[in-house]
Amino acid sequence: MQAISLGYHDVTDDPSQALAATEPVGMVYKLERRDFCNHLRSIHLEPATATVQTIDRRRTWSRERPVFLTVDDGALSGYTYVADELELHNWRGHFFITTDWIGRPGFMDRRQIRELRARGHVIGSHSRTHPERMSHLGWSELLKEWIESVDELSDLLGERVRTGSVAGGFYSRRVAEAASAAAIEVLFNSEPTTSVAMLNGCLVLGRYSIQRQTPCGISGAIASGQPWPRWRQTILWKAKKAVKAATGESYLTIRRQLLSRGVLARTATKR
Repeated sequence: MQAISLGYHDVTDDPSQALAATEPVGMVYKLERRDFCNHLRSIHLEPATATVQTIDRRRTWSRERPVFLTVDDGALSGYTYVADELELHNWRGHFFITTDWIGRPGFMDRRQIRELRARGHVIGSHSRTHPERMSHLGWSELLKEWIESVDELSDLLGERVRTGSVAGGFYSRRVAEAASAAAIEVLFNSEPTTSVAMLNGCLVLGRYSIQRQTPCGISGAIASGQPWPRWRQTILWKAKKAVKAATGESYLTIRRQLLSRGVLARTATKR
């Protein structure tokens, strides 16, 4: 059993304006509206378009390889732009919400989240606080992140929320076990793979991340099953895992500094 999942985040017309309020790590994943539209168009033009679906349609599949489109964090653009663009193609997405951020400036409020669900989109947990290193939390902290987030979203929607995505890309077996203990049945992480695993009754799927510098055609290439763009992400992911292991606690600091320099350099170039 395999699936292709694509991971998106915020979509904004003016990333430079958001720079003051957003740290560089987050800026890497912000797409301009035109680029996001072109990413979706590239998927639409590929023969795999018919397989774009949502995970709540069913939990198992055999011969086909479905394509799932996911959006992390709960940014306001999910409501004001992303959902509309998906619906133009008659697609529905998976919107994963960090519940402590609901209603904050730049993030969806409770009414908007309920409306997305009423329109057929899947709403899931992206943890309660979006910890930087989720896989390093203790067991009780992991349970709290999942359970409190799932309970709040379930109360908000009037139905049990059973999907989630791992915050920050820091996945481990314990993260999935805690998600399963919180009654999450489907969990997306950030490992670029088409493989699907089952852990304590929880279906675990990887995702291919779409970043700011990702060419728009890559979304379509990955969705259609082309091997090279998938392999490239896998190679980079494994290299990053090795760097994380080697640098330990310093990894996030080093990454933040490098990204900050890169973002500032690109901003200066545009002026």
